[in-house]
Amino acid sequence: MDFSRLDAFLTRQVAEGLLPGYVALVARGGEVVYRGVGGYLDPVKGLPMQEDALFRVYSMTKPWVSALALTFVEEGGLSLLDPVERYLPVFAGVKVGREVGEGVVLEPLRAPITVYDLLRHTAGFTYGVFFRSPVKRLYLEAGVDRFDLSREAFLERLAALPLRFQPGEAFEYGLSTDVLGHLLEALTGKSLAELLAKRVFAPLGMRDSGFLAQDLSRLARPFLQDPETGRSIRLIPVEAEPPRYAGGLGGVSTALDYLQFLEALRTGRGLLHPRLCRLMTQDHLGPLYEAGLRRGLEYTPGPGYGFGLGVAVRLGHGGLAPGSPGDFYWWGFAGTYFLVDPALELSALLFTQAPNLLSLLEPEKALHSRLGQRLGLAFRTLVYGALS
Repeated sequence: MDFSRLDAFLTRQVAEGLLPGYVALVARGGEVVYRGVGGYLDPVKGLPMQEDALFRVYSMTKPWVSALALTFVEEGGLSLLDPVERYLPVFAGVKVGREVGEGVVLEPLRAPITVYDLLRHTAGFTYGVFFRSPVKRLYLEAGVDRFDLSREAFLERLAALPLRFQPGEAFEYGLSTDVLGHLLEALTGKSLAELLAKRVFAPLGMRDSGFLAQDLSRLARPFLQDPETGRSIRLIPVEAEPPRYAGGLGGVSTALDYLQFLEALRTGRGLLHPRLCRLMTQDHLGPLYEAGLRRGLEYTPGPGYGFGLGVAVRLGHGGLAPGSPGDFYWWGFAGTYFLVDPALELSALLFTQAPNLLSLLEPEKALHSRLGQRLGLAFRTLVYGALS
């Protein structure tokens, strides 16, 4: 295996001022075959990057919470078909906002939102900050995407908003995993932080993962300004306990910790039964994938990928970079990315703190931006190119 091209690419991103610093790991058959560490832990202070740096992983918290939910399914304490309102009654009266032009027409639910809908993002919840639509505008106005809301305020505001689609009607990437995390809190009477620590992190030896950066001297910092837009960069605070445990974006981890989680999903050892790991990492959209493309909906997993229970899953056709049918991946807003290819016994991840603000300001341009276009796709391409 020759990782010289991957090394050169990552070094160049730092030299060109696109990445402050990075940690990259590639494993084959459970053995780490590549370690890349470069750039700065803190680009302002000039501190060098270190392999055990702590990174805000944003949406890469979603697979953690999804796997956590499946531990309860495995034990029989939760069913994928359970209605959300059984645990979170505030959602009993939620409506659907059918978008007609620039307006929103409210409709009653045709079926309840289920745990299954939350896991595969077919509940109808969305994000206000990505792309634009009449329902998304209501999300922005209500401020439900904000990180500083309490659990109670978040749930009350979200339940007062319409869903963008009927449950089970379409894939819509959004706040479903946040709701799932709060549902698990209601189910158990324990905080999401406690549940993850006991049922996911402890069994896998993930000592540096959670919602709080325990050692601030190891916290990776971004640039002060986005290199493409010039706008100030502000990431979620992880120096103190958050007002709520946001299952969709609140996590902190190291590259090595997260690799332990990926290997558990790949091998089916240490966390879930192999059959449950397979359930999580296989496609659950089926015809909804093609239906969404025909309707011209924003599709976050990208061409050639369906969606499982918390991860995007390669369907076997299309795609913008190398892969194998059944490989799965996800990413985080601040610049973290992983892929797992079970057919090749491959797990790989790239951790940096370089959010592409174009994905918030002008989402339709983000994929064509220098950083947004190159980082995840180039990393994947160069990892496959290095394999013998």
